[in-house]
Amino acid sequence: MQLSHPAPVDASAVLAWYDRHARDLPWRIAPADRVAGQFPDPYRVWLSEVMLQQTTVATVKSYFTRFTSLWPTVFDLAAAPLDSVLKEWAGLGYYARARNLHACARAVVNDHAGKFPATSAALQTLPGIGSYTSAAIAAICFDEPIAVLDGNLDRVLARYYAVAVPVREAKDELRAALQASVPARAGDFAQAMMDLGATICAPRAAACLLCPIQPGCIATRQGDPTRYPIKPAKADRPVRKGHAFVMVDHAGDVYLQSRPAKGLLGGMTEVPGSDWSAELADVSYPLAADWSHRGQVVHVFTHFRLELEIWSAQVPPETLAGGWWSEPAALRGEALPTLFRKVLAAAGLE
Repeated sequence: MQLSHPAPVDASAVLAWYDRHARDLPWRIAPADRVAGQFPDPYRVWLSEVMLQQTTVATVKSYFTRFTSLWPTVFDLAAAPLDSVLKEWAGLGYYARARNLHACARAVVNDHAGKFPATSAALQTLPGIGSYTSAAIAAICFDEPIAVLDGNLDRVLARYYAVAVPVREAKDELRAALQASVPARAGDFAQAMMDLGATICAPRAAACLLCPIQPGCIATRQGDPTRYPIKPAKADRPVRKGHAFVMVDHAGDVYLQSRPAKGLLGGMTEVPGSDWSAELADVSYPLAADWSHRGQVVHVFTHFRLELEIWSAQVPPETLAGGWWSEPAALRGEALPTLFRKVLAAAGLE
């Protein structure tokens, strides 16, 4: 589609607003410090951007603080065992990000002497870094004059230009319009636009009187900014079903195992279970025991809804191999994704 008036955003107004109202974030260099010559650390910016994918700032702050305490530099993260990284990531979801994070740290150390490339194009050669993350790092850390278009910016620009179709159908046009707006302070401009979407032009409310780009916003002139962005038609989310088996020994230790390295929740920790399929198969226990049904757990992934029937039993530890036994007090330190923490909670163990 064509934008009705693809005029650039007023970057000077945006930067003036940012200089007064920039959010204080642990990975960010304040605008005054940036003007004084202090540069953002690409490692911290990269780490924050990977964590922030599909996750809120409020959730990420504590993870970011813990990661940077354990692994202050990219060299430290590259040297860490993958299992340790996965354990610290547990709860953030989208676990392929953690595996790519570790692979990327190793690539930066092994192939780039510990220095992140300074351009968006070069950054995209690293594991797990796509077009958005590369643009964000290149702009914020190196002032590359490149448009950084995230979910917040999608909303801001959809309102600014009153985009009459779902954003995904106008991505190229919005990126071109934003690119035409990028000033010399590219990094501060990118962060300012992110802040604008997070604090002023929010999903369910728009504080138009406080917005630095309000004079050019078509949706504001129309009187109802929150009708944008136009929502795409929702596809039905399929349902998958299965069984999960929580086994404890006489001491109360819990049997755990690792999921395959590739695939959904790859490399994370789980309790044994059945395949997940459209129809619930008859239960087939992993071994003979006095099994108890502990209810159902529902977990929604991006592309499907999962319904698991939970079973628990006490079993002799010598009957199982391939996994390990974890004391209940140690479960918090295991690389258990949210799904399997729900499973253990249903069995009375979390």
